[in-house]
Amino acid sequence: MKVYLDHGATTPVDKEVVKAMQPYFTEKYGNASSLHSFGREAKEAMEKARKSVAKLINAEPKEIIFTSGGTEADNIAIKEIMFTNRNKGNHIITSRIEHHAVENTCKFMEKMGFKVTYLSVDKNGFISLDDLRKAITKETVLVSIMHANNEIGTIQPIEEIGKICKENDVYFHTDAVQTVGKVAVDVKKMNIDLLSSSAHKLYGPKGVGCLFVKEGTRIGSLIHGGNHEKGLRAGTENVSGIVGFGKACELAGKRMDKEVEHLTKLRDKLIKGVLEIKDSWLNGDPSKRVPGNTNFSFRYIEGESLIMYLDEMGIAASTGSACSTKELKPSHVLTAIGLKPEEAHGSLRLTLGKDNTEEEVEHVLKALPEIVEKLRKMSPLAK
Repeated sequence: MKVYLDHGATTPVDKEVVKAMQPYFTEKYGNASSLHSFGREAKEAMEKARKSVAKLINAEPKEIIFTSGGTEADNIAIKEIMFTNRNKGNHIITSRIEHHAVENTCKFMEKMGFKVTYLSVDKNGFISLDDLRKAITKETVLVSIMHANNEIGTIQPIEEIGKICKENDVYFHTDAVQTVGKVAVDVKKMNIDLLSSSAHKLYGPKGVGCLFVKEGTRIGSLIHGGNHEKGLRAGTENVSGIVGFGKACELAGKRMDKEVEHLTKLRDKLIKGVLEIKDSWLNGDPSKRVPGNTNFSFRYIEGESLIMYLDEMGIAASTGSACSTKELKPSHVLTAIGLKPEEAHGSLRLTLGKDNTEEEVEHVLKALPEIVEKLRKMSPLAK
């Protein structure tokens, strides 16, 4: 049996999404900036997709800027808000458990002369709202806190964070790559000024995403060239990808309630079963987490070995973030929530998707204890 439990890294493209995309490779291949019928056809498809993406997060279509994915969207949000509003201040606030797309962008901004405050998190991965309030100064321009963590799945109190930012007249950006299409996101209700999203996390194609930019936000362009995407993102648009993104958002809006129920049931079954293994624990909040996310640590075990043994049994999983699986350093997220380096190295992330079944979860729960026992027998630390 083959079981894919790495949906936090990427999801399979939905068949309906593939079907919607196909004509824009071979039949409707026009450049959306061209004036002729081929171009107009592409432009119309792109604007239809923009409406679908906007609807999913309760935004206006004109507030959606298509990008190559979440990383580019994060870069535009942080760099261009700060460079454009440099006259207002030079201070950024973020957290210690952000995705590398935010973390490393903030480190770059420090090299450019900006000041960055990295908020600590508690053992479940939550920032303190009081710490946020205290960190805001007259120089603060931007707060960037992710909606849900890509490793441990913890969902931050985004609405409250947005309210604090609004009260203090600072921009609020959230990396919502792990939540859009999986849980309800409402940019108006949550007081969000900028939001990053990526199609391939919600059964859409890779290489396309978006940045929501609230109307009236002062922001410049990261990529210079033509006047594409309201002048904020130059370059010929990926029409087929954008069409796929739009279709994925449309489907997510229709299926979300049912999928949340399905994934939560499987997730809780997985958590209950895995925690029966001796010297194991769950990372992240038990309930305030993405429906399909689980993250465990096992004492006396290396996560890389665990992944390889699971792979031999047809089970796809990850240890820490998929974007940094080749790094030997312990996960910055797991150390931030208080794990020792050796404990962080023994982590396992199992992320469920809409097509996973109870039978597959039971297969994992049968295989995992045997693998853990085998690895502990080989570990000198477990003696």
